[in-house]
Amino acid sequence: MTDKTIFFDFDGTIADSERGIVDSIKYMVRQRRLKPLTDAQYRTWIGPSLTYSINQFYPELDAAGVDRAIESYRVYYEARGIFEADLYRGITDSLQALRADGFHTAVASSKPEAMVVRLVDHFDLGPLFDGVYGASMDEHTRVKKADVLAYAMRNQHALQDHSVMIGDRFTDIKGGQANGVKTLGVTYGFGDRQELVDAGANKVVDHPTQLVAGSSALAG
Repeated sequence: MTDKTIFFDFDGTIADSERGIVDSIKYMVRQRRLKPLTDAQYRTWIGPSLTYSINQFYPELDAAGVDRAIESYRVYYEARGIFEADLYRGITDSLQALRADGFHTAVASSKPEAMVVRLVDHFDLGPLFDGVYGASMDEHTRVKKADVLAYAMRNQHALQDHSVMIGDRFTDIKGGQANGVKTLGVTYGFGDRQELVDAGANKVVDHPTQLVAGSSALAG
C-alpha cells in the first residue's frame, strides 16, 4: 500500500458550488444591509474562508459584526445553498482511478467540517475518501487552508514528501506550501491559471481528467 496522500479542496475542485455560495452571500448582504458587490466580486469569495472575504470587502465590520454576517450567511446556506452544487464532470472517475492506483485521498476544505461532511454524503463520495476535514464551526480557531491541511495531515498520518494539495485558488497553493507539500492547481474552478502560477503552484491542470497524471507526477 502506498503512503502517498492526495488532499482535495472541495468548492471549485470537487464541485461547482457557485450558485449556492453566491446566493448565500447575497442573502447575507441583504440581511446585514451591506453594500452589494459585483458578480465578479462575489465569485472571489469561493475558496477562502468567510472571515477572510468579509474582512476584505467589509473592513468596517468589527469582530461581532463579522460573526453576525456569518450567522446570516449560514441561515440561507444550511437551508438551501449547501446543495446548490454539481460535481465536476470526470471528478468521480479521477478519484476512483487514484484509489485504484493505491493513493490515499482526503478532503481539506476551508468550509466548516460539518458542512463538508454533509456534501460528501449528499454526493455519495464517502467511499472515495479516507478522511473529510474542514474548518472549525466557529470560523476562528481553524479557518486558514494552512491550518486545515495541517489538521488533515495529522489525522491521515500523511508524509510531507508524498503528499499533494489540489485546489483552484491561491489559498490552496499557499496552504500546501505552508505545510511543505507539493501543490497542483486546477483552472476549471474559480481561480485562473495566472492566480495559481503567481501563488507558486508546482503544476497546473485544466480538467479533472488530468488530476491522476498531475498527482502522480508530484507525489514523489
